[in-house]
Amino acid sequence: MKAQLNSNTFYIDEVENNNQFLKDVLDGLHQNPKHLQSKYFYDKKGDKLFQDIMAMPEYYLTRCEMDIFQNKTKQLASVIMDDESPFELVELGAGDASKSLHLLQYLKSANAQFTYMPIDISGNILSVLDKRIHDNIPDLDITLLEGDYFDMLKRSSKLSARRKAVLFLGSNIGNMELDEAENFCTQLRKNLNKGDIVLVGFDLKKDPKIILNAYNDPKGITASFNLNLLERMNKELKADFDVKQFEHYQNYDPLSGACRSYLVSLEEQKVTIENESFYFKKNEVIYMEVSQKFSIEDMEKLAVSSGFKTINTITDSKEWFADTFWIAD
Repeated sequence: MKAQLNSNTFYIDEVENNNQFLKDVLDGLHQNPKHLQSKYFYDKKGDKLFQDIMAMPEYYLTRCEMDIFQNKTKQLASVIMDDESPFELVELGAGDASKSLHLLQYLKSANAQFTYMPIDISGNILSVLDKRIHDNIPDLDITLLEGDYFDMLKRSSKLSARRKAVLFLGSNIGNMELDEAENFCTQLRKNLNKGDIVLVGFDLKKDPKIILNAYNDPKGITASFNLNLLERMNKELKADFDVKQFEHYQNYDPLSGACRSYLVSLEEQKVTIENESFYFKKNEVIYMEVSQKFSIEDMEKLAVSSGFKTINTITDSKEWFADTFWIAD
């Protein structure tokens, strides 16, 4: 379906999202340990909670990457514009574009010839993004793409044959296990042409206390964000989770760089979804999400193994976060 929104073309993926949501939930709860996919955190309430997380003083990631996009914008833009040819700026998991807005404004002021193509699974957050862009850069060429990354990346290729500059910010790469991240980057390379570039945001390894505090905030916003997925399943899949009988738990392993979140069942209980029953023992966990942290060596290894070559790495002023440019080799 195609609809007009603030004079921009809005493409909506027609895949039956609810059916896929249900399938993924049932598959995950049949695993041992039980597991839910973090991409489903983002309904309307989840979007708002994540914006609250990004505003927390403990959640340094957004401020660090914002530091790069606000203060090193010229460096970012110079790599993207180096080819001097028109391009598509495709952002995977664009969210509300609060960081990329600075880059977009710079590129526009430099008369770069490009179309901005933000991709997100959440139609709600794309609407927020569209208003932000319309208010700040009303004459920007923009195509909003709602759906999974690779489905929408393929659609962007059908819409335009121009070279691509792909943004994958916010350390979203860290929300995958290391083997999944390598598979993702390999698949990303297959969807690009030689010479296309990718800008990937990586959260760097640092003081373990700083990392753990970012995901275990005292106000419990991160806990609410995780628990909201159970509420979403109750609303959309007619599950019967008693959300009060689950508690958020977070840990961080400084050796592996893995920061993992879980929901812990506070009592023995049964949950029903679509006529299927799932039994929880007291203290049994649902594995929710990993937030992987990287060294510079980890980043380089991932680039090479998935068919890219590193061409530039830009860090924030504290050197806690890195945005690194890869070129499709």
